[in-house]
Amino acid sequence: MDLGISNRRALVLASSRGLGRSIAEALAAEGVRVMLTGRDANVLQDTAAQINARGAGQAEWVTVGLSAPDFAAKLADHVRAQMGGVDILVNNTGGPKPGAARDIEVAELMAQAQAMVASVIDLTGRLIPDMCAQGWGRVLTVASSGIEQPIPNLALPNTLRGALAGWNKTLASEGVTCNMLLPDRFNRRHRWIHRVRDTPRKPADDRRQHPSPP
Repeated sequence: MDLGISNRRALVLASSRGLGRSIAEALAAEGVRVMLTGRDANVLQDTAAQINARGAGQAEWVTVGLSAPDFAAKLADHVRAQMGGVDILVNNTGGPKPGAARDIEVAELMAQAQAMVASVIDLTGRLIPDMCAQGWGRVLTVASSGIEQPIPNLALPNTLRGALAGWNKTLASEGVTCNMLLPDRFNRRHRWIHRVRDTPRKPADDRRQHPSPP
């Protein structure tokens, strides 16, 4: 499959494992230069080496922590210095622990809002002007099927990812193509993204195959 993005530059958050890694691998397979991010330097180094060994796109890596106050500023500066900027930004964050809505603690809410929402908005705001200036850019924000139908006992993720959905939809009218990916629960060891890329099935059909839990 040729998506016409060869030689583009992509920054993929939380890309040492799971869905983030699969997205990075899929982009690299299209000839994209990818910047991997995560907390574990050894895993990132190994992931980049595996991607580079395939000989399509190029992978680099940097360790980051989404909850750090200066996360967005440092990462934006780093990708500009190393790659000259970003054409494709993939916002991908982890989620907080399960819990009921009535049990949400304000301190935890604020901490997770920083990691899951504020960090994404801050980083995107720092990178999107370059996309607008060059007349091309893509922002993909990974969230959850809980945006369509709240998932029981995941009150905090449901709340915060709903905020991201409103932000993303608003941003989409401001000059750069923005989309959200709403995966259901999946086995992190299964590289399902390749199945999604190679199967001519509409998103609605895919949701029927993987319905949200009752």
